[in-house]
Amino acid sequence: MANNIFLKLLRVPASTQFACLRSGSSLRKKAAALTAAGSRLSCSSPPPEKISRYPIPYKKDLPYDIVVLMEEVESKGGFLPNVFKVLSHRPAEFRAFFAYYNELMNKDTGRLTKAERELIVVATSSYNKCLYCVVSHGALHRIYSKKPTLSDQVVVNYKNAELTPREHAMLDFAMAVCRSDTITDEHFRSLEEVGFDREDAWDIAAIAAFFAMSNRLAHLTDMRPNLEFFNMGRVPRDKSKNKAEDDL
Repeated sequence: MANNIFLKLLRVPASTQFACLRSGSSLRKKAAALTAAGSRLSCSSPPPEKISRYPIPYKKDLPYDIVVLMEEVESKGGFLPNVFKVLSHRPAEFRAFFAYYNELMNKDTGRLTKAERELIVVATSSYNKCLYCVVSHGALHRIYSKKPTLSDQVVVNYKNAELTPREHAMLDFAMAVCRSDTITDEHFRSLEEVGFDREDAWDIAAIAAFFAMSNRLAHLTDMRPNLEFFNMGRVPRDKSKNKAEDDL
């Protein structure tokens, strides 16, 4: 199938073929070279990327609302994260998953910043050995925090990372929930000492709990992170270059 697609893309137009007949062997050689190039490209093309052990539905087979969401995400980010593709295997659960995700990670209430929410995901996903969530949410943390190395430190050992006292207390609580430790009043007092209240504690715990489920789905499906995530947020954008491009 892939061979046919490449050959169609590189097939010599009929007008060129007719010109070859009129003009002799020179154009025939060029046409043959194009066809040969198409054959070489098709033979060396890599197989489709394997991102899940479950089948990925074709977009034409998905419900309209899911396609709209995917296209919006891809348009804004420049690529579609593989979690959307993998979870679309079960559309009803896809909707429930992203509805709860949105409530936890994108709401405007509470004292948690977007960067702090992502740091919770990185720390707990590292404990749960989830490659997809560590890589993808590490990228999001770098973008929100403008700190290109902190999430990497947290992946290795958050207790030795360059965290603020507030971040340390937050991750201590998140990890207690992640490990299913017995939660006591002392946990809440530790959060209150750095400015969190009990509603914030719920948010921290809910993120840790939700991504414990997400981590296990990623394990089940063998979900693979997009290559785009690995370099995101590591090198500051060249604002002068962007401005120059805007002026063109």
